[in-house]
Amino acid sequence: MSIATELSADEKSVTIVISGRFDFSIHQEFMQAYKAFPKGDKRYVVDLTDADYLDSSAMGMLLQLREHSAKDADGVVLKNGNEAVQDVLRIANFGKLFTIQ
Repeated sequence: MSIATELSADEKSVTIVISGRFDFSIHQEFMQAYKAFPKGDKRYVVDLTDADYLDSSAMGMLLQLREHSAKDADGVVLKNGNEAVQDVLRIANFGKLFTIQ
């Protein structure tokens, strides 16, 4: 499991790439990834391409990220989750809180 971040060329958004299990074991690393930027300043894209698991603690972390992000409709975008990850997000109605691609 690991986390990588990438600042966009225009410096308005940050992509956080999750690899492996997205659970409490990466809580500190995930928090450090977004708290490196001022609250309300950036939009975030969470790339779940390589995430093979997501649990309730990960959903809590995503909600914390939402509070930290720019306050607009696309403050946090969740993208490229596999079918299992998409199912968890759908069941939790996260489509009402986040943009899911």
